[in-house]
Amino acid sequence: MKLVFAIVHDEDETEVMRTLNEEGFSVTKLSSTGGFLRAGNTTLVVGVPKENVDNVIDIIKKKSKSRKKLVNSSITPAVNSAIAPGYPIEVTIGGATIFVVDVEKYEKA
Repeated sequence: MKLVFAIVHDEDETEVMRTLNEEGFSVTKLSSTGGFLRAGNTTLVVGVPKENVDNVIDIIKKKSKSRKKLVNSSITPAVNSAIAPGYPIEVTIGGATIFVVDVEKYEKA
């Protein structure tokens, strides 16, 4: 038995969960915030037999999209000893961060 933790962007959470459920996987949703830009994330937890891990990961990857976003830089370069305001930079957000851990014991009460 394995436990899959997937941290996905809030915009992808519904589609990832729907697809996992359609494929017969039970999913627990944990709202979370953090990481780069402190954007809204959702942590999904899926307990699966070892042989289903790749299928779960494939679904998560297919339904979690990376996207580009313009943000103001937090770096304010000094020009002639003057502080310049932040400037917009393009960053990639979204996608998924996936962890798979062994489950020593599993019980359903």
